[in-house]
Amino acid sequence: MTVHNSCKAAIKDCIEKKYFSVAYLFDEEKTLDLHIHDCYEIFYSISGAKKFLIGEKYYDINPGDVFVINQFENHHVSVDETKNERIVISVFPDFLESISTGQTDLAVCFCKRDGEYSNKIALPKDSQQRFVRLCHKITGTSGYGADIIERAAFTEIMVMLNDTFQNLHSDEKDNFQFAYNRMVNDVIQYINAHIGEKLTVSGIAGEFFVSESYLCRIFKLETGTTMNKYLNSRRISIAKALLKNGASATEACAESGFNDYANFVKTFKKSVGIPPKQYARMD
Repeated sequence: MTVHNSCKAAIKDCIEKKYFSVAYLFDEEKTLDLHIHDCYEIFYSISGAKKFLIGEKYYDINPGDVFVINQFENHHVSVDETKNERIVISVFPDFLESISTGQTDLAVCFCKRDGEYSNKIALPKDSQQRFVRLCHKITGTSGYGADIIERAAFTEIMVMLNDTFQNLHSDEKDNFQFAYNRMVNDVIQYINAHIGEKLTVSGIAGEFFVSESYLCRIFKLETGTTMNKYLNSRRISIAKALLKNGASATEACAESGFNDYANFVKTFKKSVGIPPKQYARMD
């Protein structure tokens, strides 16, 4: 399998082939801005980084941490300038379903979550080594049977991650979420609790009795993105999920908090690449 050195290239390859792809990225590869894409993502941190904003949660990142992200979760990594080495596996959802069985659903860590779930899986040392070894098997095998070997190694990774994910205790899940700033964490929770309402940065600042400029500054400092980008990205994430579950474009617009349909279509197309009605028709 080809190893990509760009996250965008890996995502494109994954979606076009309806399979999975692997990217090995260094600090030279700039992280994507807050974004969403139509595949699952497994993010394995080799060097560690500052923090990871995923949906309505954000986490610290240590070497050996794995993060699992589904196709409806907006996310962004805030990194140190000196280090950000990582392995990113992009997975097409239908492919993962095709290799699952009645007894073993390999999409559990992406889709079957309760209110206390964590995107973060802190693997023990031996599992970290096993993860990296399996990635090398996927990308380093060639010749006869290479396709079978790479698929088997990928399946083994998914079994390991899902088994670890399902055995996390609730207190461990709570410990995995880490907010650098309590106010920013509370603001993120507030936004997601009221996402269907008309929200403005000034209005949110008023709810927390701070100035708009102060709130914008600490939000960007802690999450690596702006509040307006976060608001729009969360609304697009919710709209995508609604459309895939059978909602009309008009319903998705209203329920995700967009007050203007024309603005919704424009923002959705800019973020996803196609208009909402076309996205809803996609298989």
